[in-house]
Amino acid sequence: MTSALHAASREALAAVELTLLDVLEAAPAGSTTLGGELFAVVGLLDREIGLRRTLADSSTAAGARSRLVTDLLTGKVAADTLKVLTTAAAARWSSPRELVDGLESLATTALLVGAERAGRLDAVEDELFRLGRILDDQSELEQVLGDRNGSVEGKLALVRELIGAKVDATTETLVENLVAQPRGRSLVPGLEALAAEAARRRERSVAHVVSAGALSAEQQDRLAATLQRIYSRPIALHLEIDPGIGGGLVIKVGDEVIDGSTSGQLDALRRRFS
Repeated sequence: MTSALHAASREALAAVELTLLDVLEAAPAGSTTLGGELFAVVGLLDREIGLRRTLADSSTAAGARSRLVTDLLTGKVAADTLKVLTTAAAARWSSPRELVDGLESLATTALLVGAERAGRLDAVEDELFRLGRILDDQSELEQVLGDRNGSVEGKLALVRELIGAKVDATTETLVENLVAQPRGRSLVPGLEALAAEAARRRERSVAHVVSAGALSAEQQDRLAATLQRIYSRPIALHLEIDPGIGGGLVIKVGDEVIDGSTSGQLDALRRRFS
């Protein structure tokens, strides 16, 4: 999401993220509250067009924009959340929409930093990826959760029934926000983007690996080491089983696909002799 921001918004986001990280350094246990409240403010600004335009209007003094946030939200959000929001309001954003995008990115960062410091970032990344695969395989469930005309409360109740107490609290918050506030995103790509963001948090790229059967821990370690040598950076494996490929592996890193599957090799032979 942040890669689509214009230069001014990228600079604003980087500056506000420093405040966010300072806040989390002083109160690491507050990441869940901070992330949840920032998501709530994103929802507010999505609904209130006039407010987001006012807060992103660089012709208004930065101090006045910060005071407006203080007047509106004091007592309604935690002090640390208010500090991040007033800093964001004082920054210069390229557009009202990019201000909201930036706040959503900050909310995600707060939650992922909290998971990282609790030693749960690996689990969150894996849960987001696996949930994306499950929904990709169950199109009816994805349609229900992604229905823009459906009841938000009903969809959230369904999410809690499906994953409540089965996943990390960070995963649940991220998924609930995506379902409640899709902001133009489809559910499965949104989950994949969140999993990739968790991987980037650990400064690792993601390799989507499809195999005909389950890989042992030793095979996974060998594959990760091989990919690290190829790409000169740590690689996080996201594993998927598809017996239909016959054998071997299909590996996708970014836009590059390494198709070593039996079906892929047969397709290549057919193309060669066609």
